[in-house]
Amino acid sequence: MDKRTWKPESSQEERSKALAQRADELRLGLRGRDPHRLADATGSAFAGGGFRLDLFTQSVSLSFPDLEAVDPASGKALPVSVQALLLYYFSIADETPLAGRWISFAELPDGRVYNQAFQGYTGDLLARRFGADLPGFERASRLLAGGKISYGDAGFAFLALPRVSLLAVLWQGDDEFPASGKILFDSSVVHYLPTDVCAILGGMLTRKLLAA
Repeated sequence: MDKRTWKPESSQEERSKALAQRADELRLGLRGRDPHRLADATGSAFAGGGFRLDLFTQSVSLSFPDLEAVDPASGKALPVSVQALLLYYFSIADETPLAGRWISFAELPDGRVYNQAFQGYTGDLLARRFGADLPGFERASRLLAGGKISYGDAGFAFLALPRVSLLAVLWQGDDEFPASGKILFDSSVVHYLPTDVCAILGGMLTRKLLAA
């Protein structure tokens, strides 16, 4: 885990500044790489001086060799958190296939240390919003192109990036236990993103489900 970008006690401004600095470092490391090999490793398309891929249901363009991520529809630069996420993905990706085995954030490298915080802004929020409304959770998940799978009382898998899959799962509460939720990761994610960036991705999926 990159301690420069993951410090729960830091302010939002400090985290953004650290992410922006790290993004610039990653760009330098990527500019000497073969773009066609990068496209193969990340499952993206390379043409016309840039890469095209989807982040959940959003189409994203990443220029080369500048490596600036923009929304292709508006041409506007994407937030620094998304820039860093994509640059880490391109830096680490090695074509490892999806494993089909789901793991928790705590099972990621160093994830146990920050698991309580991650759970607080992902699974706990999903449980509060959808714990008594599984049909609403299903509608929101399908709007984000989630695929229903047999896990918990309701589970939906999402292709966050071409080679990165997440699972949002809910368990309904009863008289003895409250509803609970979790964001899980395909175990191959360690070949594509560091743990702190997995945290960003899990938070992003949670916010998208709540908004949907």
